[in-house]
Amino acid sequence: MEVLDREQLSIVAELTLSYRPKIRPSQRPTVQTSSEVYDILVGFWNMDEIELRETFCVMLLNTKNRVLGIVELSNGGFSSTVADIRMVFSVALKACARSIVVAHNHPSGYLKPSSADLELTSKLVAAGKILELPVHDHLIITSEGYLSLADEGYMR
Repeated sequence: MEVLDREQLSIVAELTLSYRPKIRPSQRPTVQTSSEVYDILVGFWNMDEIELRETFCVMLLNTKNRVLGIVELSNGGFSSTVADIRMVFSVALKACARSIVVAHNHPSGYLKPSSADLELTSKLVAAGKILELPVHDHLIITSEGYLSLADEGYMR
């Protein structure tokens, strides 16, 4: 087994996220309600696949709830996708977001959160509190509408 020297050990793999806004801050949409978040997400979502497979996205917000960007973190199958909490917050921290909203779709069109949805939301809220990076909402999106876990009282 080769022993690495000090210089080799100081080289650490790093994830690089590029953020070069093409929109001035004053032109960014501001979101205050779940319906405003939904309206923006629908414009971003691949509506050709909304009933085909699950996708998980993160909306990054600044201190004034202006949208810094939306990141598609995963695409899955018919009934699930991976939502890695570490990836959610690594993207948010790298983009200097002050808060986030997460969203995923239910290809079935069913707007009731699953136990996995509720568990993920709980973990995201807890992690956000530790990082002082609040999770304002978790939307479940279908081709016909949405459900806001915040509006339904699940964001604790």
